[in-house]
Amino acid sequence: MKTRFSSYDIICGIAELQRLIGLRVNQIYDIDNKTYLFRLHGGGSSEKVTLLIESGTRFHTTSFEWPKNMAPSGFCMKFRKHLKNKRLEHINQLGADRIVDFQFGSGEAAYHVFLELYDRGNVILTDYEKTILYILRPHTEGESIRFAVREKYPVDRAKIGNCELRESEMREIIENSNEGDSLKRILMPILDCGPAVIEHVLIEHGLENHLIRGSVDQEKGQVESSKKQSTKKNRKSSEINPSDIQFFDLAADLPQLMLAIKSAYDIMAIGRNGSSKGFIIQVKEEKLTNAENTEHFYRNIEFHPYLFSQYKKLPFKEYETFMEAVDEFFSSQESQKIDIKTLQQEREALKKLSNVKKDHTKRLEELNRVQDDDKKKAELITSNQCLVDKAILAIQSAIASQLSWPDIQELVKEAQANGDIVASSIKQLKLEINHISLLLSDPYKNENENDNADSVIVDIDLALSAWANARRYYDLKRSAALKEKKTIDASQKALKSAERKTQQTLKEVRTISNIAKARKIFWFEKFFWFISSENYLVIGGRDAQQNELIVKRYMRPKDIYVHADIQGASSVIIRNTTGEEIPPKTLLEAGTMAISYSVAWDAKVVTNSYWVYSHQVSKTAPTGEYLGTGSFMIRGKKNFLPSCHLIMGLSLLFKLEDSFLQRHAGERKIRTTEDIINGDKIEQPEISSTDLNEINEACESINEYGKNSFPNTEVKIEHDTGRITVKTDLLDETNKTDAVDQQSLDIINDEDTVIIQPAPSRKKNQSTKKRREDKERSEKANIEMVYVGSPETDKSSSKVKRGQKGKLKKIKLKYRDQDDEERKIRMMILNSSGKDKPIANNERQEEKPTSLTKITTVEASENILTKNQVEIEDIDDSPITVDTDLLDSLTGVPFDDDELLFAIPVVAPYQALQQYKFKVKLTPGTGKRGKASKLALSIFSKDKTCNNRERDLMKSIKEESLARNIPGKVKISAPQLQKLRK
Repeated sequence: MKTRFSSYDIICGIAELQRLIGLRVNQIYDIDNKTYLFRLHGGGSSEKVTLLIESGTRFHTTSFEWPKNMAPSGFCMKFRKHLKNKRLEHINQLGADRIVDFQFGSGEAAYHVFLELYDRGNVILTDYEKTILYILRPHTEGESIRFAVREKYPVDRAKIGNCELRESEMREIIENSNEGDSLKRILMPILDCGPAVIEHVLIEHGLENHLIRGSVDQEKGQVESSKKQSTKKNRKSSEINPSDIQFFDLAADLPQLMLAIKSAYDIMAIGRNGSSKGFIIQVKEEKLTNAENTEHFYRNIEFHPYLFSQYKKLPFKEYETFMEAVDEFFSSQESQKIDIKTLQQEREALKKLSNVKKDHTKRLEELNRVQDDDKKKAELITSNQCLVDKAILAIQSAIASQLSWPDIQELVKEAQANGDIVASSIKQLKLEINHISLLLSDPYKNENENDNADSVIVDIDLALSAWANARRYYDLKRSAALKEKKTIDASQKALKSAERKTQQTLKEVRTISNIAKARKIFWFEKFFWFISSENYLVIGGRDAQQNELIVKRYMRPKDIYVHADIQGASSVIIRNTTGEEIPPKTLLEAGTMAISYSVAWDAKVVTNSYWVYSHQVSKTAPTGEYLGTGSFMIRGKKNFLPSCHLIMGLSLLFKLEDSFLQRHAGERKIRTTEDIINGDKIEQPEISSTDLNEINEACESINEYGKNSFPNTEVKIEHDTGRITVKTDLLDETNKTDAVDQQSLDIINDEDTVIIQPAPSRKKNQSTKKRREDKERSEKANIEMVYVGSPETDKSSSKVKRGQKGKLKKIKLKYRDQDDEERKIRMMILNSSGKDKPIANNERQEEKPTSLTKITTVEASENILTKNQVEIEDIDDSPITVDTDLLDSLTGVPFDDDELLFAIPVVAPYQALQQYKFKVKLTPGTGKRGKASKLALSIFSKDKTCNNRERDLMKSIKEESLARNIPGKVKISAPQLQKLRK
């Protein structure tokens, strides 16, 4: 199977990619440590193209969506730093080597990316002077050439392409070649066009089987070597048949060879024109569904820009361009691997069935043979009764005479020498078991027939007569016949069982194969994630890089940020798909997730988490401080959640087919007090009639007040005792403004927090000194720095980077006399990002000076978006509608007649999994994650309510994805767990 570009592929690929000249680099991603994606755009038609390069293997444009790394690698960041927004100026091949030079930018701003497609491959980034800035694989060649940073890339070492050969030069090369070499081996270093082109032109001119003539012994050795090679597996259609081997004749074959070389140059010229098509060569694979039916599929083995003669007899697919063919070839490799693996498993299952059938047939044949032998021996004893009786009598007499066994053996030999008929029939004495072996034949056959052919050696028991010995063999024959009958009956059952198991295995293999192909990896699966009990997607970072990525790329203006003041706690985002307030239950579940993915899990410590609005999370550090990767500033009030128990759960979500979505509408919805009273199926305390009367009385008193004077009402339901407390703060006209002002003071007056000042009230009568003291106290109490990430990140984030110490010292000296108000005014004059909110709020205040409206921070963030928030919305490629549709297509409570596409394991707070069909409880313990996940899957599959389709989907789940999101060492809990373990 072809795995990398050849020289001719590089020629055709470079010619075809000349259309990309002039496009600019929009973004660069890395798929793995060897493969990179360049997003290019520009040109007259606003063309957008993705260029893929892989070290040592390939380069081509792609239209497929490749899975990208969660966070860009160091090499990818170097690419972005130097190549972003640069124009692609040139794509060239270095000499005749398999090295491609991509030049971005021009003049002294030019950068080169050298892609090496030979040996182990390499990717090198250099500046305009070819000085290496970054290299994927540093190494040395010999003592003089070093491939390392700050070294010159040796462009001059590239091999220069040869000119067209003349006949005299070719004659000299052949004369100096080793005897027994093939023409293909001789032409490979000369033509620099790859083995496929050379093989093609040799076939076209009838020279594919020619070897350089040697001595007689060498010719024999060459023929034998060719015979050995022809027996190898996976040989191409162009393999050499030993009988077709010929030897090159300079006089007769050299002109034909020169024509073949000219054809090779012509094919290379076609490739340089950029007009090559693409071809994928395939082989037909068969798989047996049962004894009668077979299925076929085509496996890709080669990709070429030209349909060469050696592949014309094989099936192939043709594409308009070579790049399309390469893209399809490599993009379909995963699917091909699944098909090949499925085929191997099917063959193994069918092989086991075939072995069972062969063993059954072999045992029956052996039993039939034993019956025939016993029957024949019995008939021969009956036919030679007198001879058998005399032999028995002779040996018994010798034993009765008390002769030793060696003496009896000598006596038999003497009788045989004297021509005794009875003694001649004795072939062996087995006196230790009281048997003798006689050579018996049918006495009634014609004399012309060969007696030796029908003669059989028969064991005779000396304690029995001839008739008794014959009867013994007939009994053995009947016993073998009875055993044969029992074997046939048992074998039929065994064969049916084996066939049933084989068909079940084939079905499972194909089902898992189809599931694996249909399985779509969602964007949020690279993070910690779950769907809350009220249908909100909650995601959390695995490390500092993912924490940074979640906040910068995936957090939207209406989302909620959840965190905990404990080492290693994950940054958790609640994706707000409705645009309304996030319910408390979802907030509590997200808080449980944030704490569980921290050191609290292993330490078994229960602590509190908190939530803030998205606009309160900032990457802007205070003057003189530095925020590392995964660290953020939280400005404003933190809303602390109740203590969360460390109880997580492992469950399964099933992807529904589109036509079954309506049946599961509203599975995860917000449960209101009305739903609880109406008997919604949620574990809640019963509400008595007295409690309901208290609630109704409170509601009636609330209705007496207008909209602007709506009181604070709290309905508290204690889940442990079932007690309900209704608290209503009825504010009179004189206290309305005090309540509004007090709530305004709870919101921190900070540069990143929106504050709407209330209408004139008694607060204005306070002294300036008191207001200043309140402001300073609130700032000190609420502006905090939150560090998120691994312990290593926490240590390094507080340190000042090299070169910044002096700079920060100068800044502090320059602005030492500047207070906060002056700083705000200066930043507003400079039109800094994030300062539009106070201006916009003041303008709105002037428009409605008499209205008394309390605007919370979330309402202000809905109305006024900062530049940073707009940028986040632009980056985010998952609109709200997409999130909602995606979540609705996943169910934890499948019906028996639902059409399920695949299953996704999910680890979530246990309270979010209450309604799920399959679930186990996870608490901190000593068990390993992998073992716990396997046990959980076993529990799910043995559930009485689990149907066959669900079991098939469970079998297709990979072990690594099942245990990936478990927080750490766990204890697993489930009903009847001990019984299942036994």
